Amino acid sequence: MGLQFAAARAVSAVSTWGLKHVFHRPAANFPGKVALYVDPRVIADLAPRLQKGSVCVVGTNGKTTVTNLLADALETAGQRVVCNRTGANLDSGVATALLHAREADWGVFECDELWLAKILPHLQADYVLLLNLFRDQLDRVGEIDRIQESIAGALAASPKSTLVFNADDPLCAAIAERVGNPTAAFGVDEDLHLPQNTVADAQMCQRCSTMLEYAYRQYGQLGAYRCPTCGFARPALDCAARDVRLGADGLSFAAHGPRGDAALEAPFSGAYMVYNLLATWAAADLVSVSAEALQRAIDAFDPRNGRLQEFSVAGRRTLLNLAKNPTGFNQNIKIILQDEGPKAVAFFVNDKEGDGRDVSWLWDIDFEELAGQPGLRVFAGGIRKNDVQVRLKYAGLDAALVDDASAMFAQMDALPSDARAYVIANYTALPPVHAELGRLAGEAPDAAGGASSSPKSPGDPSGSGAAQATDGAAAPIRLASQAMEGDRAPVGPSSPVQNENVPAAGADPAPLMIAHLFPDLLNLYGDGGNVKVLERRARERGIPVEVLRVNHGEYVDLADVDLVFLGGGPDREQRLASEDLMRMRDDLHAYVEDDGVLLAICGGFQILGREWLLGEEVVRGLGLVDMTTERAPGGSGNRLIGNIALRSPLAERVVVGYENHAGRTRLGAGVEAFGDVASSTGHGNNDSDKRDGVRYRNVVGTYLHGPLLPKNPQVADALLARALERRARRAGVPVPELAPLDDAVENAANEYVRNRLNAG
Repeated sequence: MGLQFAAARAVSAVSTWGLKHVFHRPAANFPGKVALYVDPRVIADLAPRLQKGSVCVVGTNGKTTVTNLLADALETAGQRVVCNRTGANLDSGVATALLHAREADWGVFECDELWLAKILPHLQADYVLLLNLFRDQLDRVGEIDRIQESIAGALAASPKSTLVFNADDPLCAAIAERVGNPTAAFGVDEDLHLPQNTVADAQMCQRCSTMLEYAYRQYGQLGAYRCPTCGFARPALDCAARDVRLGADGLSFAAHGPRGDAALEAPFSGAYMVYNLLATWAAADLVSVSAEALQRAIDAFDPRNGRLQEFSVAGRRTLLNLAKNPTGFNQNIKIILQDEGPKAVAFFVNDKEGDGRDVSWLWDIDFEELAGQPGLRVFAGGIRKNDVQVRLKYAGLDAALVDDASAMFAQMDALPSDARAYVIANYTALPPVHAELGRLAGEAPDAAGGASSSPKSPGDPSGSGAAQATDGAAAPIRLASQAMEGDRAPVGPSSPVQNENVPAAGADPAPLMIAHLFPDLLNLYGDGGNVKVLERRARERGIPVEVLRVNHGEYVDLADVDLVFLGGGPDREQRLASEDLMRMRDDLHAYVEDDGVLLAICGGFQILGREWLLGEEVVRGLGLVDMTTERAPGGSGNRLIGNIALRSPLAERVVVGYENHAGRTRLGAGVEAFGDVASSTGHGNNDSDKRDGVRYRNVVGTYLHGPLLPKNPQVADALLARALERRARRAGVPVPELAPLDDAVENAANEYVRNRLNAG
């Protein structure tokens, strides 16, 4: 320590005083940030203040809860603790916590997965507690492989740190296998018999890329897994939960470990809280906190940070919780479903930098589980409330738009007085909702929830919260005139008409056949939502539909298919799917040349060409379209990312979406693009010709996620129109006219992005 350290402490103290007394803001990050600028070794300089050691808590979900609960347990056991309790989990947050603290026994620090590499080498923590790894903010942090490499690198720089990891997660187990650090494994050692969600983040062996087999799954990729090829499997558990009981009133389990056993219970719901408590117990046991002290900490645990926090608003019990990725939202939905009574649920979603700009992941959430719940009111809020409303619509839920939590409570008058409210918010949406619920909870019931009239959403004079649009429905689609190669007029708007969503008397029963290729592998960015949209838009017109989910290793006769969907996936999964696709090459070529309809997104779009980018390698493609994809200078880190708007012959409205790709695609001479970039922020196929995607016969390929079709219903109907023409030829049935649908919700979501990009 020297002048640099002294200067760092001085500027930290001044900035802390200014933030608290002048700007009246919390000083959780900035003092550490300026201190690190002055002295990059400030964490290492302050680490000796921790007399007994430190614990870093890392993982996608549950970090803040586990960090606070472990710190509480240590304090209950009489230890002095330094902790970044507010969730300021970058190096600046850890530095700030240390700068503000005096000498202590233990440090317990929440650490961002990618920032652990900047914290652990300086802190040299005794333990790193790895909770789980799920896809989260793909546009910011990239694929999970990158996170694994970063965590493994951090551990290599602190070789004496013991890795305490979730062995039920193959992604965590792969890190433990890779590093040379001491390890301790925890997991749930029995089948909880939980219903499974649609999308799981890790289907393949981390060693050899074979599909994993499961004796049982808990949720996501967590469970008892093994690879039938190389033997990679869940490690033996050092700390195990057994005799797990999950109920609406709480949970309990028996914890077994090398130092003893414990019976733990908590008034929380959800399987994910079993893992959070088990992880806390595993770490507490290692730092010599007794089971009795941990149980007392659990009993007294009263989070005030919006994580599983209870409020009483207008006499209604209200639960607020954070969810920032599909797994988190799905686990919250499980909690909501335990309440069998009438209830209101609000989802607040932002897309600020801390959240990730891409909201495609909303379509990987199983909102459908809420459909059909009696006495359920659903609300959509946050910056991207229009996207939430569209997603809920296609899940069978009619959501009202709200600007804040007050608007939600003002619209709950029709529900019984004992109906509960659930508010789920993502990262940056949580603080304002948390603050508002705190304010409402302090007001009299009439002030909080007794408004005499419902607030009006922007552009909604009815006050119902539903999106309004003067051009909500498209005109009936003349199938033969729909443009697929750019030489025909786009669909125009018209007045909405009623649709009874039932087949007309005597309607032909031959279903429209949609093949979703390899959804078990190619499931990034919520692109499966495109299939949901196509299916629903056909059914609402009384057209029978059958969706074939063609998983890895399965075969489909494309002669019996009218529309094929092909998405993108992580590199490991995409490589395996490409082997299946190359075996289908001749069938796909015949299908395309016979005017079969094909929608391909991102990696699925790339493989249509003669060459495409698989990881960092350019490999042979299907050759269905004259185009190639090459590696960008600088490799996969040089990505084209952001919201984008296009003008396409397939839609009169501007087409909006989100792109995130490292490949640079070049179309052959005379090959038509899906659309031309109409926004200043969009890149397109290669960032030079300002065109995105491809159109060839009835093939549409694009880099647009979002997913593509929910906010661009005219494109969806263009694809359906051509698919119905193929069905007519295949099955010998008449070609129906596509009746217009009420697309007010979809068009409002489109308009929001379009206006944001100034792409009117």
